[in-house]
Amino acid sequence: MALTMIAVMSLLLLAGYPMMMPLLAATIVAFLVFFPDLSMPQLIQQMIGGVKPASLVAVPMFILAADIITRGHSAERLVTLVMRFMGHVRGGLAISVTSACALFGAVCGSTQATVVAIGGAMRPRMLRAGYRDDFTIGLIVNAADLAYLIPPSIGMIIYGVLSGTSISELFIAGIGPGLLIVVLFSAWCWFVAYRQGIPTEPRASWGARFAAMRSALWPLGFPVLIVGGIYGGVFTPTEAASVCVLYALILELLVFRSIRLADVWDIAVSTGVMTCIVFILIAAGAAFSWTISYAQVPQAIIAGLGLEDAGPLMVLLAINIAFFIGCMFVDSIVVMLILVPIFAPLVAATGLDPVLVGVLITLQVAIGAATPPFGCNLFTAIAVFRRPFVDVVRGVPPFILILLLVAVLLVAFPWIALGLRDLAFR
Repeated sequence: MALTMIAVMSLLLLAGYPMMMPLLAATIVAFLVFFPDLSMPQLIQQMIGGVKPASLVAVPMFILAADIITRGHSAERLVTLVMRFMGHVRGGLAISVTSACALFGAVCGSTQATVVAIGGAMRPRMLRAGYRDDFTIGLIVNAADLAYLIPPSIGMIIYGVLSGTSISELFIAGIGPGLLIVVLFSAWCWFVAYRQGIPTEPRASWGARFAAMRSALWPLGFPVLIVGGIYGGVFTPTEAASVCVLYALILELLVFRSIRLADVWDIAVSTGVMTCIVFILIAAGAAFSWTISYAQVPQAIIAGLGLEDAGPLMVLLAINIAFFIGCMFVDSIVVMLILVPIFAPLVAATGLDPVLVGVLITLQVAIGAATPPFGCNLFTAIAVFRRPFVDVVRGVPPFILILLLVAVLLVAFPWIALGLRDLAFR
């Protein structure tokens, strides 16, 4: 059955159909051919059940907040703040891009929005400063991955729904790895700037720094609202998403006046389209996951790979490899929908912390967003920077290696992710 489903999916993908069609088609074929006793209403019930969890309400809310912020002035103010403090350091401009991506990721939760907002503003400045374009684009598309790890994270929300893991704990656990990536990326930026002799920018006065802090005070309220609200038990992640939308509207519509009331309709339509795509994928993936679970395909795959008696280390290694390879070729949400149910029995059997597993999976999903051949950040960069595919991917490998190093460190030292979680919830 598994081979038939894979064959159906492969044929439809090669024919150019969007991923939701292969998922649904493979599931329907399995129902009709291998489980004739099951009815189509059962398939529909599974699809509806996939989008039923209340936690998923946070997804369109965070997408809407990201759309509002991307069209506003928040990104520019965050970039200015970081530049005032880091611009005079060797490699300070590149380090500022990394830090700005982390801050903006904590505001919007979208890697693609981060590429557009930060990349559009900072790439010309880095080129004028003497950085090579391949390094510049590689830094931007990979630093944008921080939006997946530092809350809010749509990837963590979907993993939490699929696995039944606390989204609040996942959000807090993503902060440590995110900050580690900022440090390692910054160290690499310093090394590149030193090796290439990139000049530093003039040191900003403290008056300019305080002015930038005042200007960025409103956008910095987003991570305070999300992390502080969840950590303090004021609201759930779903409620935090709604608060984010309200805060974004107040900020960009009334305070900064960067958008007009008439723009809100266009932003809402854009969010609606993106939400439909995501939710159709989730519904199709839920039916697919239920079908392979009903047929006990995960157990067969685990037995075939010899992982039945594997220890925690081997399970984590298998999860990292599977998600890394999968996200290179298929949309990250689809990979999560397919692979999370397959590895769920192994995670439970070995007693691994599902929060640690969730952070590792989210990291691999983030890596996949910037990994050839089909990383979504790569195609966003192609569209935004108007550069060919080869030029965009040329500078990616060093950053991918750094991200893989972070995955290894998480396996070796789980407290990097779980330390803050334990402090907040244990």
